[in-house]
Amino acid sequence: MKTLVCGFLAAFISVASFAQEKTVTVGGAPMYPSKNIVENAVNSKDHTTLVAAVKAAGLVETLQSAGPFTVFAPTNKAFDKLPAGTVETLVKPENKSTLTKILTYHVVSGKWNASDLMAKIKEGNGKAMLKTVEGGTLTAWMKGKNVWLTDEKGGMAKVTISDVNQSNGVIHVIDTVLMPK
Repeated sequence: MKTLVCGFLAAFISVASFAQEKTVTVGGAPMYPSKNIVENAVNSKDHTTLVAAVKAAGLVETLQSAGPFTVFAPTNKAFDKLPAGTVETLVKPENKSTLTKILTYHVVSGKWNASDLMAKIKEGNGKAMLKTVEGGTLTAWMKGKNVWLTDEKGGMAKVTISDVNQSNGVIHVIDTVLMPK
């Protein structure tokens, strides 16, 4: 009986601690700062394509590691903007290296929350150059109160939800898939 009561209390405390966390809702699901990037992303209905791509590229373990990482996470609608058949082609095993290159281009080492990005943009006279895990560069800039990113091919993505804190970094939701050279 004592074990049962202790187990119940532990479960209650665990649920209560999640309830007290400051969450951001993404894709209809709360994103818990105590969970890692993958644990949260799998619950977002807006990121099912991204999660499938991360799995196909074999990046789950990496994005569950300590990090910290800043992930610019394209929504399903962002992937839908790509030419027809692109996603289906990229997730094939023979295209794993290309998919990995694209996905790691959306990741920057360190935890860069929105205020850090804006300060770096201001410091850079309107632009901040961000080195991606892939090895390329993203250019961050402001348009009004929004942070935007320009990729190496000239494509632009708007940060639509910022500062989705994770145990191993932060996610910023974006509306367009970014492409490396």
